[in-house]
Amino acid sequence: MSNLGKHISSHGLDHHGLSPSKDVYWNLAASELMEQAIQRGEGQLSVGGALVTDTGHHTGRSPNDKFTVEEPSSKDKVWWGKVNRPISEDNFSVLRKEVVDHLDAQDLFVFDGWAGAHPAHRLPIRVVNQHAWHNKFAQNMFIEATPAEKQKHVPEFTVLHAPDFQADPARHGTNS
Repeated sequence: MSNLGKHISSHGLDHHGLSPSKDVYWNLAASELMEQAIQRGEGQLSVGGALVTDTGHHTGRSPNDKFTVEEPSSKDKVWWGKVNRPISEDNFSVLRKEVVDHLDAQDLFVFDGWAGAHPAHRLPIRVVNQHAWHNKFAQNMFIEATPAEKQKHVPEFTVLHAPDFQADPARHGTNS
């Protein structure tokens, strides 16, 4: 495993239970992410220079596949129903372990940044994913940490994004 990029956080992926066996690309510049995406066959440049990707037949989030762990701190605070569906702690633990195992076997891209603009209210976040173009999307969605912030960035919210992992409804308690 190699850590690549100019802005590698001292708060490593081991804090998220990850032990990657392949390359980890930390906080790449937009141009570097686009170059990686093109080299990996994830997309191509448009005539105007934008990265164009094909999401296939999945064009958005499946509302029936949103789950929240039902445990003592969430049990009476979530409006359970068709949209907010419960998943047991046991099923979540099995699912998370398998997602982590899947990610450990991939090249990974890490984005460290902020959700929210005001320094008094922003939340430090991290996005870890297996595709360069998804990391570029995260870079567009959130506020990028400065180079100095990236080195000591400690996320309070982390997204482990593994779109190529296929859950098993019978084993994981999911819809699909």
